[in-house]
Amino acid sequence: MSGQVHSHGFELVGSATRPVIRGRHLVVACGHYLAALAGVRMRDLGGNAIDAGVAMAFAQAVLEPQSYGFGGECPILIYAAYEGRVVAINGNTRAPAAATIEWFRERGMTLIPGDGFLPAGVPAAPDALITALERYGRLTLGEVLAPAIELAAQGFPVYEGMRESIAAAADRFRREWPTSAALFLPGGRVPEVGETWRNPHLARTFERLVAAEHDARHLGRRAALRAARDRFYRGDIARQIVAFQRETKVRGAGGGVFGGLLSEEDFASFETRVEAPVTLNYRGYDVYKCGPWSQGPVFLQQLALLEGFDLASLGQGSADYIHLVVEAAKLAFADRERYYGDPQFVHVPLRGLLSRAYAAQRRALIDMRRASLEMRPGDPYPYEGRERAADLHALHGRPGDAGTTGTRAIDEEGNMFSATPSGGWLYSSPVIPDLGFCLGTRCQIFWLDPPDHPNALRPRKQPRTTLSPSLVLKEGRPYMVFGTPGIDNQDQWTLQFFLNVVDFGMDLQDAIDAPAFHSTHFPRSFYPKQASPGELVVEARVAAAVREELARRGHVLTVVPGWSLNFTTAVAIDPQRGVIEGAASSRGERNYALGW
Repeated sequence: MSGQVHSHGFELVGSATRPVIRGRHLVVACGHYLAALAGVRMRDLGGNAIDAGVAMAFAQAVLEPQSYGFGGECPILIYAAYEGRVVAINGNTRAPAAATIEWFRERGMTLIPGDGFLPAGVPAAPDALITALERYGRLTLGEVLAPAIELAAQGFPVYEGMRESIAAAADRFRREWPTSAALFLPGGRVPEVGETWRNPHLARTFERLVAAEHDARHLGRRAALRAARDRFYRGDIARQIVAFQRETKVRGAGGGVFGGLLSEEDFASFETRVEAPVTLNYRGYDVYKCGPWSQGPVFLQQLALLEGFDLASLGQGSADYIHLVVEAAKLAFADRERYYGDPQFVHVPLRGLLSRAYAAQRRALIDMRRASLEMRPGDPYPYEGRERAADLHALHGRPGDAGTTGTRAIDEEGNMFSATPSGGWLYSSPVIPDLGFCLGTRCQIFWLDPPDHPNALRPRKQPRTTLSPSLVLKEGRPYMVFGTPGIDNQDQWTLQFFLNVVDFGMDLQDAIDAPAFHSTHFPRSFYPKQASPGELVVEARVAAAVREELARRGHVLTVVPGWSLNFTTAVAIDPQRGVIEGAASSRGERNYALGW
């Protein structure tokens, strides 16, 4: 792969990796090329960008079982052109009513295990996708599910990343999870790359939802979609899920053997909320994120800190630039750890956290000569007219490991869809027999100690998820959607992409392909929640002289292969020219953009 040397010393292949995809009617970008094609097919049926996004997310639940399954979560940001506003669809899971701090403590647990059934919450992706379709799409559930049903029933070729994940979990499947072995180890072996793999039980689950829609179609589109949704959450599917996780005892991280805590009432009472997003204007761009039940506002806090610097004068990829961005991330993520949680249960001081005055006060803490090795949350309460809440205990943690994908679409009318599907991973919990999917385990993000933390476990509470789609308007008009997998790194990698576009004038593909970096200084969200104070992970394409200078300033450097960080997918529109552009990270094997 040939490239050119950037002025700051790293090799930037840029658009040589892939072209920017351009179209006039619909452009999509997502975590698997076959799902991208499923999205494009919706236009031929009369669908819009929301129909395309929903169809892709359903297909991805088949195609990317190591990254996202139908039992997982799917936060979504949507710009509906006919309404002229941005909404957030709260596609986050919720803890069972029986899940209490006392329940875990009585069994000797100080952290919720990272796998098995104990960290399982109510699957949120089905309701989030049906809600998006019902409110902002045009097509039927049967139409948007057709590609996913075809892929599940007739199969698709196994690819490298999928095979590697199955191989890594194969021994556990054989020893402990026979239902997973039956699905992922056909004939008792790990499938080969290029071999056709099928999930007929998942196809039938989808067909049951379509049948419910069909039977209620005489009541109108909305009622028919509600009937499909109710079959999952109030019908036979919910009963099967609850019975299996209650009756099946599995070993989780930490060694305990337990069934799950979910009840039929947990499913029946679950409801996706359509909310106002959180927003901040950065250099004329209105950036929208999901609320503090996600980590999304941390993206905006970083922008508020960086707005006070002339980033272009520092030079993209320079030691000064990387140092500044990382130090801003440390401050913003310290606030994430201190304050973010489910706003239905706790007050999150967002007005203070996102105020310009608070950002100015926090910005003064950045020392351009030395890397901070402290966790330094601020006090945003005076900036929203409140007294400071009681101090919380210090937190410590370490990186975890999980998968996620991404789904983006914009159409010629200006409708925009940005989602970050995740959870329900093949290695998180056993496959539910006859349904063909796993439960998500995101409730491991909750804290059990301290019990007064904003993200402490409570019955029916949402964990503060890492999932973080992005949507941007420019001068009040549709502009861009983007996002990446990457757990706690999502709002660091996408921040770099956004700054590359806005402050450095790169096109979408060059902005994605530029060498990436991230901090692991703060507690990670997933079990077992440890941190690496001062650690800075950089791709090897960052110039040696830059790395040496960063180390001299006190960063604890970890150098990883040159194309291993940042899996952003992005779509942007230029309404004046009538052109839509898409790009997808060349890191990894599956991300793809398509357009028409």
